[in-house]
Amino acid sequence: MHILLHQPEIPANTGNIGRTCVATGTDLHLIEPLGFVLNDKTVKRAGMDYWDKLKVTRYVNYEEFKKLNPDAKVWMATTKAKKSYTDVQFGPDDFIMFGKESAGIPEEILVENEENCIRIPMLDEIRSLNLSNSVAIVLYEALRQNNFENMTSKGQLHRLSWNSDTEQA
Repeated sequence: MHILLHQPEIPANTGNIGRTCVATGTDLHLIEPLGFVLNDKTVKRAGMDYWDKLKVTRYVNYEEFKKLNPDAKVWMATTKAKKSYTDVQFGPDDFIMFGKESAGIPEEILVENEENCIRIPMLDEIRSLNLSNSVAIVLYEALRQNNFENMTSKGQLHRLSWNSDTEQA
């Protein structure tokens, strides 16, 4: 799975998205210009100590992305979409694209790819959700559809054993 961010502006969002990508084995792709320096301490702080484990690919622009990934299936998350992210079938190698925080994906890109536009349902009064939250919502649906391949899906509780001599009433 791949997350594609088009000109992200807020370093903390990109850092949080990077951490989500590491936790899910997802590659992160960034289309420039970025609204921050990629090695910015805020990005690394949000990604914590996982940032060095993240596979990141940068592109000068959307055209370079298309040139280097000509057969990519790209889903475009936008509030302008007619269908929900739950209405589509994600493949294991699909890209899920999100736009910059202030403006989303450019209209000309959306118009060319209307059949691949998806949205997260929300109330009309809300303009949009936080970018890192949106990525997590859609990515986890895509991963669920692909049976969380290669991911640990069950944890284990560790029971504490009490010594009767130390128990207090």
